[in-house]
Amino acid sequence: MSKKSNPLFDELIVIDDPTPRAAPLNMAIDEVLLSRGRSAILRYYRWNKPAISFGYFVTFTEACAAAGDRVMVRRWTGGGIVAHGEDLTYSIMIGSNDDAFSLASKIVYQRVHTALSSALLEIGIPAVLTQTKQPKLSEACFANPVVSDVMEDGRKIAGAAQRKTRSGLLHQGSIQRENLSEKFRSIFGKLLGNQVIINNMETDVLSAAEELALAKYATDAWLRRR
Repeated sequence: MSKKSNPLFDELIVIDDPTPRAAPLNMAIDEVLLSRGRSAILRYYRWNKPAISFGYFVTFTEACAAAGDRVMVRRWTGGGIVAHGEDLTYSIMIGSNDDAFSLASKIVYQRVHTALSSALLEIGIPAVLTQTKQPKLSEACFANPVVSDVMEDGRKIAGAAQRKTRSGLLHQGSIQRENLSEKFRSIFGKLLGNQVIINNMETDVLSAAEELALAKYATDAWLRRR
């Protein structure tokens, strides 16, 4: 493996959740984990049905036009419209007590994607980071590479959206490439954290997220708020 020169986190909890979950619940879990304000957390997750997530500022009409027969959910983070089901989806929750929280959001974005592209290279995928912003073509996230997005053969394959609050920073990312192995997931975590702690989804987090999903992410009011 490539030498780890400067990981973003001293300690990183990794949750590789094997259970495919409903779109509103996936969004709610991230928000609950962020609210706990502990060590930085990297969560990999799956979807129980093909879905799209769309950024906080995308209109409901724009999302509907892209959804087709996929389940729709509005993210708490920004960004565009992302198709899920065949991708590898991950989130990073950085509590306000973590040293990385003091970094500018764009620096966090760049360092996460540097680790991601290095992990892809380790498994033989020729990934590079975008150096310049491209013109926006649509609300489809993967049609619009921005600085530090991950490219393969001229195509954007990894992007992310963020939200920063007083309690922490949420980074939600998607890698639009099928069959990424456990080896890749392990390398990515080790490139991000000096000390990696493997954990499972805790029952109290899941219970709180189920309540939040029903009260917020699964509601028509949240979905149609713009």
